[in-house]
Amino acid sequence: MAEVSRILQSVLLPPFSHKLDGITNSHFSSYKLYRRNRLNISIRCSSISTTETTKSTKTQNIPWGCETDSLENASNLQKWLSESGLPSQKMDLQRVDVGERGLVANNNIRKGEKLLFVPPSLVITADSKWSNSDAGDVLKQYNVPDWPFIATYLISEASLMKSSRWSNYISALPRQPYSLLYWTQSELDRYLEASQIRQRAVERINNVIGTYNDLRLRIFSKHPDLFPEEIFNIETFNWSFGILFSRLVRLPSMDGRVALVPWADMLNHNCEVETFLDYDKSSQGIVFTTDRAYLPGEQVFISYGRKPNGELLLSYGFVPKEGTNPSDSVEVSLALKKSDKCYKEKVEALKKHGLSASECFPVQVTGWPLELMAFAYLVVSPPSMSRQFEEMAAAASNKATSKKDIKYPEIEEDALQFILDSCESSISKYSKFLQASGEMDLDVTNPKQLNRRVFLKQLAVDLCTSERRILYRSQYILRRRLRDIRSGELKALNLFDGLKNLFK
Repeated sequence: MAEVSRILQSVLLPPFSHKLDGITNSHFSSYKLYRRNRLNISIRCSSISTTETTKSTKTQNIPWGCETDSLENASNLQKWLSESGLPSQKMDLQRVDVGERGLVANNNIRKGEKLLFVPPSLVITADSKWSNSDAGDVLKQYNVPDWPFIATYLISEASLMKSSRWSNYISALPRQPYSLLYWTQSELDRYLEASQIRQRAVERINNVIGTYNDLRLRIFSKHPDLFPEEIFNIETFNWSFGILFSRLVRLPSMDGRVALVPWADMLNHNCEVETFLDYDKSSQGIVFTTDRAYLPGEQVFISYGRKPNGELLLSYGFVPKEGTNPSDSVEVSLALKKSDKCYKEKVEALKKHGLSASECFPVQVTGWPLELMAFAYLVVSPPSMSRQFEEMAAAASNKATSKKDIKYPEIEEDALQFILDSCESSISKYSKFLQASGEMDLDVTNPKQLNRRVFLKQLAVDLCTSERRILYRSQYILRRRLRDIRSGELKALNLFDGLKNLFK
């Protein structure tokens, strides 16, 4: 797997575009991207029923790929890559404790050493040659962008089975990628009811459906001989997008081109590792430079990006151990009160800056972004501060070119209390879920399905535990700041009373 674009920006029609983002360790610098992406999600996609999605994803088994821990298919891939030009490697593909399959050092690897050297001829991009050249030409005529283009290419090549040059690679891909795309609506509602990542998963599912529907209506239906529905359908697109979300890499040295890199996408993620894949012009291959030494038998890791646990679950289907991800964050939802006398004026101010009456902001163990505080100021501000509504809304928006740490001492206590109330409300939801999870009746008779449900439940418990931990830390900080404010006010009042008594 490799660093992945987070979610599609629009459905399919021109102007075609795609997204790349993730909440990073720098509080709000990357939240800028997140907010923009949330605002640009297509209305057409979000209107599609997730119930329909759930029904679709369970109707058909993908006929290609393998089980996620299959070593036979992986060894065939390794052999094919070597025969196709992959240089001798210092890593072997093996079954591992972290990630089921991974690349393990077979020699001593030094810190700062360049590894992989996957040549461009073994990389799938939007420029890759189609086995069915007519199908590729049609998509190019419609100017289909890279994401759906590569997704369609992957399905087309997979359907050809052994006759595709990529058959060994596709056979080694998971038949059912670890992705929230494969969670049913009831599973999302049941296991992720406390986390904001549930809504993100719903949005992603709807985006995939919307993208497929546009392709089907505007291209596939007009060329049924090239894109038969028994091959190009929502089930196969869920599979291909699941592969892309979890494995597509963006290569900075190739002008940001996105690509699937066989062999390299078998590398697993470690939160402590800071090395990424990229194209190396001198060696003319996809490489990464190790940031630590590895002994023979040790699994070699890369970074999928500075992403919170929710994002890692959304795209890759795993949650790091609690407290091990320095980039972890939790989204806190803040909303204007409809009973506010200035509700309409505040909504208008927010609209001018691309915000709505209800917004989510990332909170980390180390604190929260300036935008969250600005939004809280706007929520609690009285009618007498109406002239500041515009300034507060602008500061709450990620579109501001310069970050201004605005402060309103007269309402700071109310703003902090509002944030505290929101955090404690979320904590209550998490605690309720975690308490109930121990008594949750899985109600599954099929052993294989039971294992799946137990696995999903454990992922949800791990995610909610890590997100609640951040909220507890925020609760502690907020309570201390409020105590300090109120303590200072009490001292000021005592001093004022003392002065009054002095002059009596």
